[in-house]
Formats: sequence, structure tokens, C-alpha cells
Amino acid sequence: MLIIAGLGNPGAKYAGNRHNIGFMALDAIHRKNPFSPWSKKFKAEISEGELAGEKVLLIKPQTFMNLSGESVGEAMRFYKLAPKDIVAIYDELDLAAGKARIKTGGGHGGHNGIKSIDAHCGREYRRLRLGIGHPGIKELVTNHVLGDFAKADHAWLDPLLDELAINADMLARGEDSQLMNKLALAVGGKPEEKETSAKKPAAQSHIRPARNHAQPKILPTTGPMAEMLKKLLGNKGE
Repeated sequence: MLIIAGLGNPGAKYAGNRHNIGFMALDAIHRKNPFSPWSKKFKAEISEGELAGEKVLLIKPQTFMNLSGESVGEAMRFYKLAPKDIVAIYDELDLAAGKARIKTGGGHGGHNGIKSIDAHCGREYRRLRLGIGHPGIKELVTNHVLGDFAKADHAWLDPLLDELAINADMLARGEDSQLMNKLALAVGGKPEEKETSAKKPAAQSHIRPARNHAQPKILPTTGPMAEMLKKLLGNKGE
């Protein structure tokens, strides 16, 4: 079984906020896949369904962002799951708008929802970060994350969420790198390239070193050195 937790704040006031992109992602997955109607449990809105043949629980904590771990932790313990059975989807300031990254474990990066899940569930769960961009200076961060997406943002936001929803089964199968490629292409980016071990040949200088051909040694025939050589070598060659 897999728990997919989307993070956000409850209520119409926050529905369009950048901070609520995790809720938006779960709503998109819910629309595009066979899940039950939303119901309330674990201090959250939940929905049950299947992805890639695996039972999946969608969960949107209604505790407000800073206490998200209470809800996710309660669900994890109820189903006797481990952190590895959780995927958290949330907003990331330090990623450009439309970028997505996924990894297991790591720090909270100052995100209070993730900090709460770390405290209640441990840190070894998968984290799908959806970039919302940074406003540039610290003083503008609060208004940025609690501000609504602009109309222009939907040019990347809608295709990103649609592609995530259509390919949500990849989360269940653990096909994380393939999913990242699809999300990148959906917003007009390039798929992540794998590093290759092949190295380019080293550039050659246009100045070629002189060839080391052996040259015959020429011995002096006159002068003090010639006299010394005659004494050492005798009269060979004469």
C-alpha cells in the first residue's frame, strides 16, 4: 500500500495559493484516476483507489500546513506502514517554477509541513517537490507562498499537474526518473540526461613537439678537448 500526501492549507481562502500546490496535485490525481469520493479521516480528506495494481490512499491533511505530520503519521500507523510507503507532494521555493524533483529522505529545507512529517513519520519517505520559484528576497517569501498563482502561471501549472495525474501509476511502481522526464517535457523542458562515462579526447595543441630522432654525436678534432679524448680513446678512427 502507498500513501500519497499532498500538503496545503484547508479552506477556500488558501485554495489558489502557491503553498497549496500539493493539494492541487492530489485533486488532479483524484480526477484522472479511479478513486473513491473524498471523505474525512485522520484529520484529513482522504480517498482510496488503486494505481498500477497497488492500493493507494490519497490524503490531504486538514490540520494546516505546520501540523501535517499529525495526519500523515496517524494514517501510516493505522495501516501499519513504514516511511518508505509514503510520498509527500509539496511546494519548493528553491526550484524554478514548473521544475520537479523527487528523492527519498533529506532535510526539510525550511518547509514546515515537511518538518512536521519528519517528526511524526521519520525522514525516509519519498518527497516530490514542485517548484514555485523564489521571489528573490527573504522579506517577500511569505506573501509569495501564500499568494495565488498568477494567470500566466497556469501555462506551466496546468500541464504539469495533468501530466503528474496521468502518470501517477509511476509513483506506485517507483519509476521516479521516468516520471521526472515526463514532467519536464510537459512544461517544455528537456528530459534529464544520464551521465555517460565516455570522455572526449583531449584537445591537441597545434604546436607539435619536436621528434626525438637520435643524431650522430660529433666529436671535437682540435683543441684541449680533442687532446683529452685522444688520450682516453687512443687513435681509433684514424
